[in-house]
Amino acid sequence: MARLRFSALGLAAALAACSGAGPGAPAPRLSAAQPGPLLSCTDLAARAARPDTVYTQVAEVAAGPVTIGSTSLPAPAHCLVQGRMNERVSPVDGQRYAIGFEMRLPRAWNGRFFYQANGGLDGVVVPALGGIGGGGPVRSALEMGFAVISADAGHPGAMGPRFGLDPQARLDYGYNAVAQLTPMAKHLIAQAYGRGPDRSYIGGCSNGGRHAMVAAARSAAQYDGVLAGDPGFQLPKAAVAQLYGAQQYAKAASATTPSGEPDLQSAFTPAELQLVARRVLARCDALDGLADGIVSDLKACQARFRLDSDVPTCTGSRDGTCLAPAQKSALANVFAGARNSSGKPIYSSFPFDAGISGSNWREWKFASPATRDAGAMAFIFSTPPLADRPAGLPFALGFDMDRDAPLIDATGGPFRTSAMGFMAPPDAARLDALHDRGAKMIVYHGTSDPVFSADDTA
Repeated sequence: MARLRFSALGLAAALAACSGAGPGAPAPRLSAAQPGPLLSCTDLAARAARPDTVYTQVAEVAAGPVTIGSTSLPAPAHCLVQGRMNERVSPVDGQRYAIGFEMRLPRAWNGRFFYQANGGLDGVVVPALGGIGGGGPVRSALEMGFAVISADAGHPGAMGPRFGLDPQARLDYGYNAVAQLTPMAKHLIAQAYGRGPDRSYIGGCSNGGRHAMVAAARSAAQYDGVLAGDPGFQLPKAAVAQLYGAQQYAKAASATTPSGEPDLQSAFTPAELQLVARRVLARCDALDGLADGIVSDLKACQARFRLDSDVPTCTGSRDGTCLAPAQKSALANVFAGARNSSGKPIYSSFPFDAGISGSNWREWKFASPATRDAGAMAFIFSTPPLADRPAGLPFALGFDMDRDAPLIDATGGPFRTSAMGFMAPPDAARLDALHDRGAKMIVYHGTSDPVFSADDTA
């Protein structure tokens, strides 16, 4: 997939433009981090005791592979710390909540701290190895000597999106878990190494990229480096756009499910999406001077490619060599961006790219609206929650872009902060505090991203 590419020079210029230090004001240069040995491990629970934190495991781990799902990654000798913060029982839904976390502190420390921001709905404490996506280093942050933390963002995964019934769990998921865990982690590091980290970083992809962007705005004093990959920084709007997409694809569906609903998978066959991808490449691949299967001159491509004329229109049955008018209409509406009945934009446009033929694009567009997006909108992003409505695809198809979409900006009752208020970075383009400290931020976004638009990030 093609990617938006931000050069170091371009990013520095962007941060300078956002700075309150005046046009062209140089940012201070941060000194290098200094390495140090692990001084304490098994007694950390006592040394780092805090009234808001329970350490459930503190143990030395020998060098060797650490299992993550069906794979494993190498790890150096380190100290493993697991625990939870701010344990409570919700007065709203009666459920027990806490911010679960895991830290891995290498014996040979490079003086740095890395917050591993996880994706999706969170809810699971993934091993804190500090993997970096987006074509980054093949070694993990832990392997490179970083002290790493991972967390569940304040709710158990077994709840699914139902944690959104609790106002505090919403805030923890949006930003507060990162804000609470960061000083706790630095305190733990200070007890383990005899001093706090010289440099602190946060990075993640998708919702993890959103976490990173939020931290850049809300916790600029805490981080020296921010890596935001494919950031869903306006995630509630993107979720609404997913439901809008389902409604468009339903109009082009050629089959129904056993329960009589439009089968979104039938809106486009893989061959039909491959046809679109080929036509995009035919018009755009060589615009950057190299025909390599990647659309790199994205802006020129959007001006050049025309779905209505560059892709044949079916005059008979669908056979993979053309698109029916209803299919073209559905794609055009989705790529133009979700809108309400009066034409007011709800979410940004998407760039046409060859990645439209990928299985990942297909899964997110045709399967996810009835599962991930319907649940998230019903329980987490709508105020009040729409928990009493039919779930799944009926929710997605019945979601009203005029009546329901504005609920992502609403407050009411115990929900004093809207979904956009707790999920999006406040004033995302203002990076004064980050720049003026000499901190750095890197953003990357695949232009074939089916959920979070690279247009929005740009």
